[in-house]
Amino acid sequence: MQTAKLHTAPVRRIHVHIHTTTAPQRQRQRRRIQTSQCFTDAPRPSQAEVDSARAYCANLVRKYDAPSHILQSFIPQTSRDAYLAIRAFNVDVARIADTTSTPTVGMMRMQFWRDAVTKALAGSPPKEPVAILLAHAAEDLHNRTGGKGRLSKNWFHRIINTREQYLGNPPYPTLQSLESYAENTYSTLLYLTLSSLPQASITTDHIASHIGKATGIAAVLRGVPLVAFPQPQPGGTAGHITGQSGPTQGAVLLPLDIMAEANVREEDVFRMGGEAPGLKDAVFAVATRANDHLITAREMLSKLRSEGTLGHDFEHQNEEEHQYSSDQMSAGKEQQLKEVEQAFGVFMSSVTTQSWLDRLQKADFDLLDPNLRKNDWKLPAKAYWAYTRRNL
Repeated sequence: MQTAKLHTAPVRRIHVHIHTTTAPQRQRQRRRIQTSQCFTDAPRPSQAEVDSARAYCANLVRKYDAPSHILQSFIPQTSRDAYLAIRAFNVDVARIADTTSTPTVGMMRMQFWRDAVTKALAGSPPKEPVAILLAHAAEDLHNRTGGKGRLSKNWFHRIINTREQYLGNPPYPTLQSLESYAENTYSTLLYLTLSSLPQASITTDHIASHIGKATGIAAVLRGVPLVAFPQPQPGGTAGHITGQSGPTQGAVLLPLDIMAEANVREEDVFRMGGEAPGLKDAVFAVATRANDHLITAREMLSKLRSEGTLGHDFEHQNEEEHQYSSDQMSAGKEQQLKEVEQAFGVFMSSVTTQSWLDRLQKADFDLLDPNLRKNDWKLPAKAYWAYTRRNL
């Protein structure tokens, strides 16, 4: 097989219902109102608890998501606690399948995190370090913005719900379904981080969507060998999370349509590893899609700088949590560039993703190449130069 190279693919009506409210309903409404009081009325963790939670989250991210720990230096100091809490939350939720014995227990842990996030964002977190730091970050954002800034509970729940769907590592039917998984996990992590700045911009959300999709697809690729050939990993996975759950038996989690097109058979992968017929072609096809999203993000930024437009509409802009004012929707070139400048540190995960895809290409798309398991010691320098030059 000839060595392949990554390439660019051309890539309410309001209904009013009049009804009476019963006494039990009014009681439930009062209870809901009471649980969503302002932060100033809710019991807060002590400063010592916040400091301890911050150290815990930093250590958790350093151990299981080393690139994100390195990239935190590009996040404004005022949003650093939110960044660490969001990333630590992602690590804990992503690792649930590896640290629970059955899917039922895993689902119980997912429900714990739904409840923990809800309580944390209401200002009353459980005694759990990630929830404590999340509550502190949400309160700080609330105070900094005069009550206008918020971290979306629905976005946290979207991540939990998506990861829960993949607890047993079901296959991705299509490459598009893998993209949806990446959007609902890694892109959503970036939306949350942007909102912590705070920022609500269709321009930066649009760029973040493509970067998140690329990052999520690459994370799934990186995890394929670990899922296909599971081994006990008490110390974590080479300093980063893979974006997938660890099953009790092997599975090749490449999209089924791509595997069919490349004539990849799962049993061949188990017997022959990286030399299984068609496997490198399938990996190349998936990696190309991730690379295309990074190229798209760069082209959008270049077009914005030269023409004042991103070139195409944001496909997720009408979703519930993507709410923009008329001024935001009609922002001119200068305002959009200002928003991108403010958000650029959040986009640095593109550097990590591109670096890994480049190493995958150098390995001739052999996912079992041991060099792909190593951390990139050049990442701090790569990220610094990308940030200073404002290049994705």
